[in-house]
Amino acid sequence: MTDEIDTKLSAARTRLILDRPFLGALVLRMPMKPADSKWCATIGTDARNFYYNPDYIDSLTLEQTQFALAHEALHCALSHFARREHRVKERWDIACDLAINPILIKEGMTAVPGALYNIGYEGMMAEEIYPLVKDNNEEQPHDEHLYGKESRSTGDDGKQQEPADNSDAGGSSSGDNAGVGKVPPPEPLNDAEREELSVQWRQRMAGAAQQAMQAGKLAGSLRLLVDHLLQPQLPWRMLLARYMTASSRDDYSYMRPSRREGDAIFPSLRSAQTEMLVVLDTSGSIKAAEMQEFVTEVDAIKGQVRARITLHACDAALSAAGPWVYEPWEEFELPDKLHGGGGTRFSPVFEWVEQQGISPDLLVYFTDAEGEFPKLEPRYPVIWLVKGRGKVPWGQRIQLN
Repeated sequence: MTDEIDTKLSAARTRLILDRPFLGALVLRMPMKPADSKWCATIGTDARNFYYNPDYIDSLTLEQTQFALAHEALHCALSHFARREHRVKERWDIACDLAINPILIKEGMTAVPGALYNIGYEGMMAEEIYPLVKDNNEEQPHDEHLYGKESRSTGDDGKQQEPADNSDAGGSSSGDNAGVGKVPPPEPLNDAEREELSVQWRQRMAGAAQQAMQAGKLAGSLRLLVDHLLQPQLPWRMLLARYMTASSRDDYSYMRPSRREGDAIFPSLRSAQTEMLVVLDTSGSIKAAEMQEFVTEVDAIKGQVRARITLHACDAALSAAGPWVYEPWEEFELPDKLHGGGGTRFSPVFEWVEQQGISPDLLVYFTDAEGEFPKLEPRYPVIWLVKGRGKVPWGQRIQLN
């Protein structure tokens, strides 16, 4: 059966290269290794290789085999192995599959049996789905995520469990898949390996995207995904703090003082108050809890940089109750009532700045970036703190998720 399985995998990989070159190029980066059913009941990856149970591959159609390959490749390209952080592995694995499968299904691919799918999660990242996944969820991924400490094929005591009876899924579990010629289970990734592989897969994804775009075969949800993921990604709190600190930095000035002492001009420490404009998108796309988290973070940074904050709320128009002004020594907090829920236009606040004849040191807009933007970029720095995948035409975009 080995030759037949090799032929099916090769044929599936070739079809991906021809029909979906972005996914095909990623799959080519994964060496294929047959696995013993004792630790790999279906398929899996450790971000280095594609592991497969020959009996399972034998049970799939050619179209489903393409889905299986593409699914594991996206786990790697999306660096799911490096993004779990503090999250519970079982829930994170489910969230990752619920993020990947809608993408592939929307691309017209045929899902493997048991693939997790919920149309309500379409377009969402694993980090967004994770809070919605319940503890002790009865649903399980169809594959093995082998880059963590334990796979589902090992018990709580670390001992390997007996494989499930695959006789109904095609192929026998005793003959060809008895363990002969199969590779042992891979070791979990350490921190250095996760970081190195994340960089490698990011580079591979960029190269695959370029090849697919040149061939005119990268569009739809995959194109949006690539555009989003290839933007610089750092923790949003770190980036926001960096920009706020940069806009309000104590510095030494060699400007001539009002009183001279001899002919020497000594440097003096000059500290200016930062004028910061904060805008909350109240069109309904941002939840109150998320706004509160953002405001709390800004307040923590504000105390360090002596920022005077002017707050606006805006959907299609500025809130009539605003603006709200917070001095550097005052706590920055959400107003009692923020009305909104209409459409989204970003122009009103920039028009307000022009009418006031002011030029803030920094403007931070908290939004999903889905709306009408001003055509011209202002002279002052603008940061878009974005929830979701919306694009911005100018300014610095910081991903919230």
